[in-house]
Amino acid sequence: MVAEDGSQVGILPLADALRMADEKELDLVNISPKANPPVCKIMDYGRFKFEQDKRQKEARKNQKVIVLKEMRLSATIDKHDMEVKAKNVIKFLVSGDKVKVSIRFKGRQLSHTDQGLAVMNSFLEMLGDHAAVEKQAKMEGRSMFMILAPKN
Repeated sequence: MVAEDGSQVGILPLADALRMADEKELDLVNISPKANPPVCKIMDYGRFKFEQDKRQKEARKNQKVIVLKEMRLSATIDKHDMEVKAKNVIKFLVSGDKVKVSIRFKGRQLSHTDQGLAVMNSFLEMLGDHAAVEKQAKMEGRSMFMILAPKN
């Protein structure tokens, strides 16, 4: 048994341990029931749970949720349209979000995936030093995509 101040009390019968906890108006909490003999501690269990919940809330509050935004391009996109989309992607990256850039091929475009790759590469050059490639451009079905992360 462990006292409320953390000192070792020793091995006691259950009745004596419960009586000691009752005298101090605290709870007898079973810390490790599988140990031989089981380890118990005298503590205020309500306060313990409150502090534990408070630590968990604090940890969740300090956590940054990373959002995956998506920007769709086409294999035949014009230069100015690509510049506008690049400007928006830079805003996403500066705010700390990841961006999935995708191109969907329609009909006969599917036989010219090399043009889509060229569009992806020129789009990446427009982003400059704002983006780091997390996943290279690759085909998956009818679409090609790459994932960009903010560069630190």
